[in-house]
Amino acid sequence: MGSIGFSSLFSSPKVYKSPSAKSNLGLMERLSVDIHRAEGRKLNVPLLAPFTIATSKVEGVENVGIRVELKNGCCGWGEAPILPFVTAEDQTTALRKAAEACHFLNNTQAPMPLGHLLREIAQLLPGHHFASVRAGVEMALIDAVATSIGTPLWRFFGGVSNTITTDITIPIVSPTEAAQLASKYYKQGFKTLKLKVGKDLNADIQVLKAIRVAHPHCLFILDANEGYTSSEAIQVLEKLHEMEVTPILFEQPVHRDDWEGLGHVTRIAKTKYDVSVAADESCRSLADVREIVKRQLADVINIKLAKLGVLGALEIIDFAKASGLDLMIGGMVETRLAMGFAAHLAAGLGGFKYIDLDTPLLLAEDPVYEGYEVSGPTYKFTNARGHGGFLHWDNIACMDYLWSR
Repeated sequence: MGSIGFSSLFSSPKVYKSPSAKSNLGLMERLSVDIHRAEGRKLNVPLLAPFTIATSKVEGVENVGIRVELKNGCCGWGEAPILPFVTAEDQTTALRKAAEACHFLNNTQAPMPLGHLLREIAQLLPGHHFASVRAGVEMALIDAVATSIGTPLWRFFGGVSNTITTDITIPIVSPTEAAQLASKYYKQGFKTLKLKVGKDLNADIQVLKAIRVAHPHCLFILDANEGYTSSEAIQVLEKLHEMEVTPILFEQPVHRDDWEGLGHVTRIAKTKYDVSVAADESCRSLADVREIVKRQLADVINIKLAKLGVLGALEIIDFAKASGLDLMIGGMVETRLAMGFAAHLAAGLGGFKYIDLDTPLLLAEDPVYEGYEVSGPTYKFTNARGHGGFLHWDNIACMDYLWSR
């Protein structure tokens, strides 16, 4: 792959100012990719404890790792995160679709512009149904190219910052367990707690009270994962108001298809309680975001690469910013591979008001070598090329065997 004078793109601070999807997409048209080999494998990792939300319960990561090697020897890494009831694919389907995408990449006969390859992958893995696998392949291709030209991903995406600060999530647990987790996270320096709610309104209130005692000065994000009706969501806000607790954000309070309910909760939350509402599951495409803007259904859009793909996310980020919506970045239950890519993107582009990239902290083991540095809630990115993290590829099948025993 020939040089394109990429370093000149980052020689001036002006490049770091307000980077956009258009500038990233333009850059991708100027970078060629010459594939040597692409492959997908199971990426299974246990959690420290079961992770329960309103719609599902997860015992461990059952994702798909993707490796792309260029003919110049540089490798890129991606991860297709799988979360039941949220992503459309299960692991078996994701492995099959990843194999199809890798087969296509392995049969490319000549160097191609990165942008062209990404569009071909988008046609092969279209829409929300295969967004997670598409995101994993996009991550690996972009990482391989960034590695090849010697540029960290956070600089590739604009270089606004080399750090982010994340919240940390407390899943649906008992009040006692929630208080213990809140106390632990307080000692680790986390100032924002994201609380999973939406399964039992009264139990949710008891958990909130327990957390408030254990971590009295924390900031709250409530995430109902579609679990409430609009009336229940407003009732929660009323109860919290009586407790003199104001969450900084209320994420996906109602079912993803309940547009009227989402708009109703957003209006009441903002005007009566000064609480912003985020659309997560309701935002699965640019068309969804256009509808949200047109009807003023939410204040914040939650960007997740696994539901949008990388290119889809870049388009939505630009549109949301131009429309005056605030941005959140989150993920599924992921290792530092996928979550690190999202973190690089958020740091490089800037402009994200809410950062929710914590699930690697909830894993029982870390399969990713090197990569970003972690200090409590703060992630710091080095000048290592590309993502900076990688898998020991030959160990992946062995890890899957050991976990399944």
